[in-house]
Order: sequence, then C-alpha cells, then structure tokens
Amino acid sequence: NLNSKHQKPVKCLTKLFGTSGIRGRVDTTVTPQLALMVGQALASFTKAKKILVARDTRTTSPMLEHALTAGITSCGATALQQGVIPTPVLAYLTKQTEAAAGVMITASHNPPEYNGLKLYNPDTTAYNQIQQAQMEQLIDKREFERSTWQNIGRTLSIDKTDQYVEMITRKITVKKSWKIILDLGNGATSQLAPRIFRQLNCNTLVLNAQPDGYFPGRGAETNEASLRPLCNVVKEMKADLGIAYDGDGDRMIVIDEKGRITLPDQTFASYAAYALKKQDSRIMVTHVEASMCIERMIEAEGGRVIRTKVGDVSITETMREHNASFGGEPCGAWIHPDFHYCPDGILSSILLLEALEETDQSLSQFVSEAPEYPLMRQNIVCPNPLKPKVLEKACKSLPEIFHNVEEQSRVDGLRLAMKQGWLLLRPSGTEPLMRITAEAETQKEVEDIIGKAAKHIKKLIKESK
Repeated sequence: NLNSKHQKPVKCLTKLFGTSGIRGRVDTTVTPQLALMVGQALASFTKAKKILVARDTRTTSPMLEHALTAGITSCGATALQQGVIPTPVLAYLTKQTEAAAGVMITASHNPPEYNGLKLYNPDTTAYNQIQQAQMEQLIDKREFERSTWQNIGRTLSIDKTDQYVEMITRKITVKKSWKIILDLGNGATSQLAPRIFRQLNCNTLVLNAQPDGYFPGRGAETNEASLRPLCNVVKEMKADLGIAYDGDGDRMIVIDEKGRITLPDQTFASYAAYALKKQDSRIMVTHVEASMCIERMIEAEGGRVIRTKVGDVSITETMREHNASFGGEPCGAWIHPDFHYCPDGILSSILLLEALEETDQSLSQFVSEAPEYPLMRQNIVCPNPLKPKVLEKACKSLPEIFHNVEEQSRVDGLRLAMKQGWLLLRPSGTEPLMRITAEAETQKEVEDIIGKAAKHIKKLIKESK
C-alpha cells in the first residue's frame, strides 16, 4: 500500500526524489519521458479513479502536464486538470475533490529552466520517503498497469479554487482595511492572492501580477536583491506591510511598514509564540538549521520545540506524530494543521494579518519580540566518499571539543546544543562539502564555536584520506 507509513523503504537504481519532490533542469532531468512514467506509476500503484494535476507558470509546465496526464490516463485513471494554482491549493483540493493523489508541476523558487513534480496524498501531506522510494522502484522496473484502449482514463478541466477561497474567508476574519503591497513574482499566486485579499477588504496594490514563466519582474526566488523594489514601494506608499510569494506560493516573505525585510527566523518565532497561546498543543516543529530564538520564544510560553531534518516532508510527519499546533521552515514555508498540511504562503500571510490585529501591533513591533542572534556558516571541501567516515568520527570526537554540550542530535547530520548556542555539521547532498552552521548569543562566541569546529573537521578529513 503506497499510503502505509509502516512499510520498509525499498532500494531502487535511481534517485529521483529530493527533499521537495522531483526537481531538475527540464532539458536533462525532468523530461516529458519522466513525467509520463510518473503518471503511469502513480495511477498504477494507487489504482486511482482520479488524480488531480496542477502547475505553476513556468513555460515548460504545460508540456510536462500533457506528458503526465498521458501517463495517468493510459493506466485507466481520470486526470483532473486544475490549471495554474499555488502548490498549497493543489494539496488542499486533492482532499476536497476526493482524488487518490495530487501532482503539482513546479520547481518552486528555482530559475525558469528548472521544473519538477511534487506528489500529494488525499490528506494534503506530501509523499514521504517510503512512498517516494516505492514510486522510484515502479519507475525503475517499468511496472505499469496500462489499460486497454477501451478503458483508458479521461482528461477533465476543472476549477475548484472557490473552495480554497471559501476555506480562508470562512475561517479567518480581518476587520481592519489593511494597506498591503503584494509582490506576486509572475508566479502561481498572481491571480488568486489579490482576489482573496480584496475579498477580505484589504486595500491591495499588486506588483508583478502578470503570470509569466520567465519571471521577468523579480525572479522566482524571494531574496534581498529581488525584494528591493517591493521594499521601496511599501515605504513610498506608506503601506502597512508588503508580502512577497515565491514561484509556486508555498513560501512568503514580509516587509514591515518601514520598508524593511523582516528577519525570517524572528518572524517565524514571533508567530509561533502567538499561535501557541491559541492552541491546546504545546509542541512546535521546525528543522535543525532554524535559529535558537524559536526555542527562546516557545519555551517562554511553556511550549516545546522538536527539530527534524530539513524539508517540509520531515516536518509534516513529525507534526502529525506529535500533534503539533504549528510548524514549518523559517524561510516562509509555514504549516497550519488546522487548515491543511502543506506549507502555504497566502494562508500564512493572512493569518499573520490576523495576529497583528489581535495583538494591536505593527509588523515591526510584532517581530521585535523575538531576539536576534549572530549566525555563521562555513563550507569545508570534503571528497564525497569520505563524508560518511568524517561525519561518524565527528559524532564521537566533536562533542569533546566543547565542554558544555547539553544535547546532541543525529536527526540530520550532527547538532550540538550548548548553553550559549549551537553547532550543526551536515554533509552537502549536492557538492563535495561538509557544511558547518553555528549560532550563539554573541559574535565572539559564534566565531569561537565555528572556528574550533572547522579546525577539527579539517583535521578529520586529512586523517581520513
């Protein structure tokens, strides 16, 4: 059963899935041939009657959609084509349409030459590692259950976005007429986000609202350089805040009333502490690289933070296991289990508005409650074959370098929590590097932590050659 979390992972020849589905360049990795096989594998294994398909605005998305739906229908399932919508809307509608699975064609915040496929369960969760491995095995072995010509599935164009809009407007009340600047980045939120904000009676001005797979206005990723125009407009228009979404709408970044990008970790921590006060569960989930300001804020409210591997799939599984009230990645990929289990930029930004109203604060005031700590990163060259050995040695010896380690975690690399800060050692999944991240209460302390760790890791690499 593809949906069984208790099945053991299976080995396969290829490695298609990363931390966020299948993703790569369209001319080399995510080809129409691959999309066809993913469709066949998904329809075969789920024995689905219907599968929901949606896409972002990338120029290659329609091509991949045609190949994917050909695979789905060739194995007897009906492909419901929703068109261009954000990833979280696809996840939510997979449940609402009672589809056996949902497929989002997107490469999220990657450049336009990339694309990808992300698979969702009927309960709005993304496919986990076990499910992904089972899919890869089917694709490796070409074990598809093709239908006879009389029994192939159909392709139906649908539009169920009203159900998502109603979900938000029914559950969330915004009383103030907020003056908001939206930067839609020519992506999947271009049509839907302005519609929802205006239905909530917000005074909304939009930038880069023309859907365009080349992302000419800003680029698919939300970073300091690409958001500078939004910051300027917020300041010049004297808006209450600015909101930017990435290419597929599962992330959001907010700009305060002074035209400044709010620090993602502090924004996340501030909202997490607010959300904790409104929930019965005292548990919040994030990944191993997130700032310790999150613990400071959550523990001050009597809550507990659980850390997982990087990636929303791991975070979602842990949230469900512990019945967490809130979770996600500080990059703006927030998960709200009371609504669904997919990171959702539009939903997160509207819930943030609700929080500002309830606390009667500006965005800068709301975020300032979370402390800011200095953080440093350093990459050390390490040949790929040596990575496992170096990591294993480091797990035994690195804690001895620091005399005040309070907690060790092997959930994703090695993470050492100390009274004054923390250290994370992770092998890069794409490059011959060992990545070191450290955070502490003072600049001197973080430099000391990362300096000692880097020196020791270089020594271990040399000894392992």
